[in-house]
Amino acid sequence: MQAAIQHVARDNEGYLLDPEDWTEELANALAGELSLVLDAERREIVLFVRNYYEENASVPEARRVLKHMKQQWGAGKATRKYLYSLFPGGYGQQACKIAGMRKPLKLMLDV
Repeated sequence: MQAAIQHVARDNEGYLLDPEDWTEELANALAGELSLVLDAERREIVLFVRNYYEENASVPEARRVLKHMKQQWGAGKATRKYLYSLFPGGYGQQACKIAGMRKPLKLMLDV
C-alpha cells in the first residue's frame, strides 16, 4: 500500500494535489496513515464524498454527509457525534483526505 502513496503528488499535509489520482488502494493507504481502518461505514462516506465531487465539482459540507448517513443508516447514526466517531480528526481533515480531495480552503465542512 505504501507504494501507492509514494508515486502520488501531495501537499505538505498529505492531501492529493490532483483528485483524479485517487484509487481505492490509495484510500486504504491514506486511512492507514491516519490510523483509521477503512471499514464499510467509513468507505461509504469516502465514496459519497467522491461521487458528490464528481457530480458537483465541490466537496460536500458535513450537513450533506449527515443527510446521506440518515438515508443509508437511519436517524440514529445520522449525527455529528457519530460522524466524528468515524473520523475523530474531523470530517474535513480526514474523510476528505482519504477521498483524495485537495485540502479544503475553508473547513466549514465541519460546521
